Amino acid sequence: MPTLKTKIKAYREDMNITQSELAELIGVRRETIVHLESGKYNPSLKLAMDIANIFDTSVEELFSFKD
Repeated sequence: MPTLKTKIKAYREDMNITQSELAELIGVRRETIVHLESGKYNPSLKLAMDIANIFDTSVEELFSFKD
């Protein structure tokens, strides 16, 4: 079964923002960011788009499926 991989942490670190700051920007709890970055949570399409907008990139750039 494919697993969702994310580049959120790398983008967040490039922007020099914390998990808490990112969470506040998109209106979720910090724990949501923790789970996204660790691959324990698959975001809704809206959440994925909100995160991509913060980083000025595409959903496809931030998320991918790996076998």
